[in-house]
Amino acid sequence: MKAIVYTKYGPPEVLQLKEVEKPIPKENEVLVKVFAASANPADWHMIRGEPKFARLTFGLTKPKKIIPGIDIAGKVEAIGANVKEFRPGDEVFGDCGWGGAFAEYVCVKEKSVVRKPSNISFEEGASISVAAMSALQGLRDKGRIKPGQKVLINGASGGVGTFAVQLAKHFGAEVTGVCSTGKLNLVRSIDADKVIDYTKEDFINTTQKYDLIIDNVANRSVADLKRALSPNGRCVIIGFSSLSRLFQHMFLAPLVSMFGSKKIFSLGSVQPNKKDLNFLKELLETGKIKPVIDRIYPLSDVAEAIRYVEEGHARGKVVINIGNNSIV
Repeated sequence: MKAIVYTKYGPPEVLQLKEVEKPIPKENEVLVKVFAASANPADWHMIRGEPKFARLTFGLTKPKKIIPGIDIAGKVEAIGANVKEFRPGDEVFGDCGWGGAFAEYVCVKEKSVVRKPSNISFEEGASISVAAMSALQGLRDKGRIKPGQKVLINGASGGVGTFAVQLAKHFGAEVTGVCSTGKLNLVRSIDADKVIDYTKEDFINTTQKYDLIIDNVANRSVADLKRALSPNGRCVIIGFSSLSRLFQHMFLAPLVSMFGSKKIFSLGSVQPNKKDLNFLKELLETGKIKPVIDRIYPLSDVAEAIRYVEEGHARGKVVINIGNNSIV
């Protein structure tokens, strides 16, 4: 099978398109013929091996998994002996853990995928797992969102942000999205109640305070974020912009949360699980959330896709088409 492979850490140029052996599913796995995958910030961190301490997970001197990519959508090709839920031909979406998606085939655990709704394409299905689940777990689990709350989504036009706006609206919140001038209409189109152009206005310095902030940009200090919260407000930081900010969010934010009514958390790594995938699937089936896709690249151009994601200006999700004709 064809796959994107990297054997050393570095910039996207280390990625190579090669022929590799087709995997065989274990007893609790399904073999998926991958029709689409998506590129996430986590992918370029894995490819570069940055931050350096992440190599404790990815591999100290070289990658443990040589095929990158997390999110997938495709058709079940074969099943392991203990698989009960799926049969060959089933259309599925989900994740394959820390690597393996940028290939024509991948083996995934039965619990890591669910059936793809018939009203979305494979490209849309591949955009869900990491981004939508990060938004869901940030809003619901860490943020404890409630109907009627004033919620601000910083970085509302990105992969996580576009899902966060729609999910916050689903949960009954009044949603303000923060983005750049050229993306205001996009954020309005996914039903944000208000939009803030960060090139003209700083949400930190307004009189409006928020019950919940989802910060996908992660470039503000803990003190700034605390100032923008209502007296019992909560802030969930997703991702990081620099090592200094990362350590501040990891170690200072918990101290702030311990000694005051305002709570600031770092989401950390998303926790993939079937219950959340099925919850998102139901919202997709009923049209309550819809993936926003910016660009679609062929498998041979994964390096360019990763480079684009790394720049941080994508409008929604960046998707990899892998031998599938259902381009959205």
